Parts: sequence; C-alpha cells; structure tokens
Amino acid sequence: MKALELRGQSEAELRKALQDLLKEQFNLRMQRGTGQFSRPHLMKDARRNIARVKTVLNEMRQAGEA
Repeated sequence: MKALELRGQSEAELRKALQDLLKEQFNLRMQRGTGQFSRPHLMKDARRNIARVKTVLNEMRQAGEA
C-alpha cells in the first residue's frame, strides 16, 4: 500500500481501510499471543500501513480547513 494510491481514495474508503487494518493488527497480536505467529514481518507492515492511512486522512483534514 503506497501513499500515492491512498491519496486517490475518498475519505470514506480510507476510513474503511483503516478499520480493516486495525482488525488485521489485532488478529496478528492474538496470533502472536497464542504462539501461532509464523510471519513476524506482518506486524511491522500493518503498523506502517496504519500510519500511512492516518497521515493521508490528516492531510485531507488539514486541506479542508485551509
């Protein structure tokens, strides 16, 4: 997921993507807690994707205020 792709989406789509990413992150944490975690790099990817979506949402909000 790239920031350029995210900037082309609407705010509703970004909020839905953020919700999905947060669910994915939760599921990964639960897998790690139960010992079923096989690919630890996915935690880092999920965290970074969440940050990207939040950054684009914040940019949209600030552009709307200006």
